[in-house]
Amino acid sequence: MPASFSTIAKDAERCYALLKAIVAYSVLTVTWHVRRFRKMVCADASASGEHRMSRRAVAGVLLCVLATSSQAAPQTFNTALPVAKGEFVLREQLFSRRAKGGPRGANRDLHARGIVSVLGRGVARNLAVFGVLPYLDTTLDFTAPGGRLRRNTAGIGDARLFGRYTFHRRDAQGRTFRIAAFFGVEMPTGDNDKRDSLGRLPAPLQPGSGSWDPFSGIVLTYQTLEYQIDAQASYKINTTANDFEFGDETRLDVSFQYRLRPRVLNDSGVPGYLYGVLEASVRNRAKNKADGRRDPNSGGTSVFLSPGIQYVTKRWIVEGIIEIPLAQDLGGTALEDDYIVRVGFRVNF
Repeated sequence: MPASFSTIAKDAERCYALLKAIVAYSVLTVTWHVRRFRKMVCADASASGEHRMSRRAVAGVLLCVLATSSQAAPQTFNTALPVAKGEFVLREQLFSRRAKGGPRGANRDLHARGIVSVLGRGVARNLAVFGVLPYLDTTLDFTAPGGRLRRNTAGIGDARLFGRYTFHRRDAQGRTFRIAAFFGVEMPTGDNDKRDSLGRLPAPLQPGSGSWDPFSGIVLTYQTLEYQIDAQASYKINTTANDFEFGDETRLDVSFQYRLRPRVLNDSGVPGYLYGVLEASVRNRAKNKADGRRDPNSGGTSVFLSPGIQYVTKRWIVEGIIEIPLAQDLGGTALEDDYIVRVGFRVNF
């Protein structure tokens, strides 16, 4: 087992240990809050001669509980992550990506895996800031005239910092609608001069790009007690470093999260909620440039459909999703994705 992958495994073990501690804390916390609200509502009902709460009243109580708790959210993009004023949200996500293709006879096989850490802070009711830091371990196997060869690199990737400002918010009983803009920059924190026995690794295999790349976009969220819809449109401008420039990126994403369990809201003190997730994404990248010349074997458009699941409690969430390519119209011999798997957790504190 490569040393870099051992590091990832150790991080996963730490995440699991943290999850066990969070589970114990969250179950106690959620149970206490639900019982507290149940007593309050039942007391009001008894005073008015009503011995059964209506579904509407229960929904109102649960909405109050969830107003300051974790919520379902997209898994393939981070711009819609919910975080309340004065709180933090931490997401740790393991991923594994496989891609194949290339020139005839080369039989290129790319396996990229790693951890993406996201930390967000609710600065104000309508303003949140986020930092994203990936750790990447990438292996490329291919056939050369001398036989089968492997090139591998591992290390911290380029970090992202961005802010999100909610400029439109409309709240109603049992639902809310928000529109926010986000602006940020991807910084060259990753190494972009990695080498192996064959020499300097090509730019797409480097952990970092070496460039400062601004991005911006808009994100919409519509949330009810049963389901949530998030959508984003974003654009990233990639600049030049070491005479190489990745193509600019455009993304359109949508995420639908539907509560599967419990199907009916009541006052039974349920410690968590199970959500089914379905996401879709259209991603376009312009062609890369090397020494000012466009690379015909790069760029293109891909369409992904991603089914997933989330288990949501008051303070933590466990989640998993698989990104499946439906269509890929790529330049020349660019590698085509087979799949991308993501699993992880989120904590609000």
